[in-house]
Amino acid sequence: MHPIRKQRLYVVLSILLGTAVAAFLVFKGLSENINLFYSPSDLKKEKISVDNQIRVGGMVKKDSINKENNSLRTSFVITDFEEDLLITYEGILPDLFSEEAGIVAKGKINEEGTFIANEVLAKHDENYMPPEVAKTLKDKK
Repeated sequence: MHPIRKQRLYVVLSILLGTAVAAFLVFKGLSENINLFYSPSDLKKEKISVDNQIRVGGMVKKDSINKENNSLRTSFVITDFEEDLLITYEGILPDLFSEEAGIVAKGKINEEGTFIANEVLAKHDENYMPPEVAKTLKDKK
């Protein structure tokens, strides 16, 4: 093989290899940052590993909010009218967080099946509900 052709072949192969490595790293990074959305029923059906960051949504069940004294820790139950899920959250809840309101929580599930939230989002006006929650609740009713 002619030396110039050999050099061109090496350049083309190195470009292809570099592109493949870059694509792999991009796809791996994107797959780790995906926040999947689950309803309480979906969460009971799926086998979610403990270290996966996910989002859950539903309606806050009436009389389920339990705030600890001298702490920002709050626990509450969300429902999709089929299954319930206990959520614990340590922090300041949104102003519009209330019973029978739609919420989305982001966090991880622990070994006991309790969802440990690191972020809680509540509806921002009286007519709004997160699209995922609205769709899930509509499908369940």
